[in-house]
Amino acid sequence: MGLVCIVTKVPGGAVEKQWVCRSRSAPIRGGLTAPPTRTAKLSKYPDLRPHYHNSRLPLVPPYIAKLRPYEPGRNAEDVARERGLSDVVKLASNENPLGPSPRAIEAVCGSLARLNLYPNGGLNLRRVLAREFQVKVENVIAGSGSEGIISNIIRTFLCDDDEVLTTEAAFIGFQVLARSRGVSYRTVPYRDWHYDLPALASAITARTKIIYLANPNNPTGTIFTKEEFGEFYRHVPERVLIILDEAYFEYARDNPRYPDSMQYRYDNVITLRTFSKAYGLAGMRIGYGFAHEDLIANLLKVKLPFEPSGPAQAAGIAALEDREFLRRSVDLNARGVQFLMSALADMGFEPAPSDANFVMLPLPSAECASRIYEGLLARGIIVRPLAAFGLPNCLRISTGLDHQNRRLVQALSSLKQEVTA
Repeated sequence: MGLVCIVTKVPGGAVEKQWVCRSRSAPIRGGLTAPPTRTAKLSKYPDLRPHYHNSRLPLVPPYIAKLRPYEPGRNAEDVARERGLSDVVKLASNENPLGPSPRAIEAVCGSLARLNLYPNGGLNLRRVLAREFQVKVENVIAGSGSEGIISNIIRTFLCDDDEVLTTEAAFIGFQVLARSRGVSYRTVPYRDWHYDLPALASAITARTKIIYLANPNNPTGTIFTKEEFGEFYRHVPERVLIILDEAYFEYARDNPRYPDSMQYRYDNVITLRTFSKAYGLAGMRIGYGFAHEDLIANLLKVKLPFEPSGPAQAAGIAALEDREFLRRSVDLNARGVQFLMSALADMGFEPAPSDANFVMLPLPSAECASRIYEGLLARGIIVRPLAAFGLPNCLRISTGLDHQNRRLVQALSSLKQEVTA
């Protein structure tokens, strides 16, 4: 098919242009056809815009077309409205049940009068974090949650022939971001719901560029130990970048077996942390990372110029100073994890061990997981089904306030009898 421009003089000396298509009944944009012996008048100028009723969009790469977008957990307001409930508790998204730090709220309110000003790209927060963790500002990056920094890492360091290596059913946010680059995405299975670090080390190839490790891991809640990570690192070439996602660091750091990556500071390791969990600032979208200054310098070339926002930066700085709120959050969670693990075991379940602010519950089948999830929803309790992660037979239960945890256990106990009857 070809578009042909026919120029015709009309009375008065003007020139009229007519675009026609000549082909063997080939389709023209917009759904018209042109037989070999006739012309189809389109318009004075051809309409070359894409027509979105066409099911095939060549502008979209195949790996994007096949990608499933990230689906957040259900919120309480929607569930209450849909099911006619007056009291819905959300234990699905690993949010802080205490809410945000009071100091962070005050700092956000104080920053609102400066909304007319562009933020400085997280520099104030980077300076505070550098002092807090005894590094240089050049070793720190701030972004819109740790996912925002992961996105920048993928854009900065991955080339077309590179590959990403991680565990199966890794954090769904990382899965989506890594697959959006169109590179090879390789995984190894869990070992008793833990990262199989020896298997990951054996799976490294000449094309491996990024290894993603979440510690504690989402969605399982498990950790790998100092000894396990030290042995694993011995097998990782210097050319391979390790992302250590420590979004749940504050909940695990008191475990003597837990490897705080800031004690290693290897040149090819990027540590990621967030204010979304223990600090209660999920809605502000504020995260940070530590790495060698050369890595940070290149990430700063790619990140959005004014990210994070002024209020988010103010909230993060204030939350870091609110150590009493952090202690209360960690203590509440420790109590909640212990209660849930004990209660679930008493009911005959086998939850995965957790050093995070949630418990993962493996079930006999995907059907069983779906029935329990729907049964909890009917009782006004939202948990997280993990089919999108790659674990259709598992549910993830976030810790809540003490009375919310008890409500969950009571509902689950009655549901178990119904499901197994």
